[in-house]
Amino acid sequence: MTTTTLAVLVPLLPFLGAAAGLLLGRTAPGFVRPLAVLPTLASLVLAVLVAVRQGGGQAIDSRTELTPTGSVPIELGLHIDGFAALVAVLVGVVATCVQIYSTGYLRDDPRYPSYAALVSLFTSAMLLVVYSSDLMVLLVGWEVMGICSYFLVGHYWETPEARAASIKAFLVTKLGDVPFLIGLFALATDAGSFRITTVLGTVASGGLHHPTVVALLLLAGVAGKSALFPLHTWLPDAMAGPTPVSALIHAATMVAAGIYFVARLLPVFQASAAAMVVLAVMAGVTMVGSGLAALAQDDIKRVLAYSTIGQLGYMAGALAVGDRGAAVFHLLAHGAFKALLFLAAGVIIHASGTNSLAVMSRMKDLRTRVPDAYWTMTVALLALAAIPPFSGFFSKEAVLGAAEHVATGHTEQAPGASGWIVLVTGLITAVLTAAYAARLWLLAFRGHGAEAPDHGRQPVTMTAVLWVLAVPSFVFGLAIGPLPDWFDGRDLTPVLTTSVLGTGLALVGVIVTYGAWRHTTALAARRPMGAVAAHPGADAGQVEAEAIAAHEPAFGDVAYVPDPADPGRLLLGPLHRHAAVGFHLDAVYTVLFVRPVQAGASLVRFLDREVVDTYVRGAGALPRWLGTAVRRAQTGNVQTYVSALLAGTVVLVVAALLVATGA
Repeated sequence: MTTTTLAVLVPLLPFLGAAAGLLLGRTAPGFVRPLAVLPTLASLVLAVLVAVRQGGGQAIDSRTELTPTGSVPIELGLHIDGFAALVAVLVGVVATCVQIYSTGYLRDDPRYPSYAALVSLFTSAMLLVVYSSDLMVLLVGWEVMGICSYFLVGHYWETPEARAASIKAFLVTKLGDVPFLIGLFALATDAGSFRITTVLGTVASGGLHHPTVVALLLLAGVAGKSALFPLHTWLPDAMAGPTPVSALIHAATMVAAGIYFVARLLPVFQASAAAMVVLAVMAGVTMVGSGLAALAQDDIKRVLAYSTIGQLGYMAGALAVGDRGAAVFHLLAHGAFKALLFLAAGVIIHASGTNSLAVMSRMKDLRTRVPDAYWTMTVALLALAAIPPFSGFFSKEAVLGAAEHVATGHTEQAPGASGWIVLVTGLITAVLTAAYAARLWLLAFRGHGAEAPDHGRQPVTMTAVLWVLAVPSFVFGLAIGPLPDWFDGRDLTPVLTTSVLGTGLALVGVIVTYGAWRHTTALAARRPMGAVAAHPGADAGQVEAEAIAAHEPAFGDVAYVPDPADPGRLLLGPLHRHAAVGFHLDAVYTVLFVRPVQAGASLVRFLDREVVDTYVRGAGALPRWLGTAVRRAQTGNVQTYVSALLAGTVVLVVAALLVATGA
């Protein structure tokens, strides 16, 4: 079988699995789980074979024109270079792990068939984005992922949070997709083709007429899809969906699509120095802002969500300094350890019965209840904090090293300002990342208080995949030797200066957070916070609901005031309350956009109801009145008709006489 045929089957198999799962979900439920896992697993195997055959060498190209368009042709084609081959393997690994994990996590969910089918469709769409050689076909996968995210985030549609989160995710990403589509059309108009290689050739020959405008339009869509500032606000709210969905969206699909798109078309953005600086600013604000916000979150999944935003900022920063090798390297490493973090968080939530870190900090021996999650999450957090020799260290240092080269003038592939912005904000984020990673670990696994509740043993399908993902989280960076062949020959070895700075700052973040935790724990031991007992007859669920409504954690039949042992409160000080709500960006958007749109909609509704409807009703009333008058004249009485005829005749005679006399 040819490599091209294998590559076609990679996105096709999950698509067929999704279609079969939707068709057989009700009539043959026994086939749902095999149809969810096996096509995705087969797709992974084929993606590995394609990567081995591609070997980091010459790109594999194959295309056929879909239909004559009369102008710019649209082609169904493949373009598989080293980047595409490796990213497809990552998508396959994470999607397979998510599907296996979900068989246990959602084993009692009545909507599991539709969920599994949507995950398979999601996977197929991302693989289409990865392999496609045509921008319009890529856009199809891009938009299919958007609609799948809408349904998956809103899986628990009975809850208002899930409904609101799904709508928000859809609308915010679509807000970026509109200028993105315009940018694609402008790009294709200049190049005369949607084919990516042709577009890049046009850029190389200087045929792109308005590079800054095109690049900024495309960046709007990238910001929405990859949750970069200022269109990142949908991602933390998307945690309302099932935890495996969070792992899939955050690790290998959706948010990675925007970064991968810029990596594929990086020369388009490099053609505009202004666009590269804008991308650097977006990356810097994204990194630092998300790091501060993550340090203030109580929900373990929201901590990880803001962590994802920050790591996407690192990837965007690598692209802003013109190094797509470092960006994709970090994308691959991050995909493994972030999927592991979310799936391990799902096990912890299942065991503790809560998402709240404050509540978990009141439980002792939680780590003994979930040893698999404890050890694997520790590995993933070390990778996230970029502690050597874990994979995150190598990939993050590749980003910082690339920024340092641009900032110091060793390379001119991007403006020097971009290098300094990415380098400084990247180092600041290294401290923040290590701090919130240490905080999460301390609050989740070093708690004191009551025994953790026993919610039973987790299914082996949930724990086994944790160890599968722990392997690349640990060893992927150590395999750095052969990687340059897959990354345009780019040497990804860490730079001494940034390695020492980055690792030193990460250790400072860990040590300071540990010290703050010890300090606040000691204060709590000397002056314990009072507990607010539930009113008589209240069950644990009611207490927890009341505590959540009051923004207070709950455990068992007692609701506690905010945990004094949270080091994030001490480290952030007065900034904590602002960081906890994402620095009020949603409120700003409400004032600037939501309320004006609602006011405009109210005005349109008023005009439609009071002006247009009034005119329509008036236009219909006149014929109705005339019809009523005519209808009343039709009495059916012959004498009335004769009388009317005579009266009319008399009127006509009199009128004729008057006219004759006047004449």
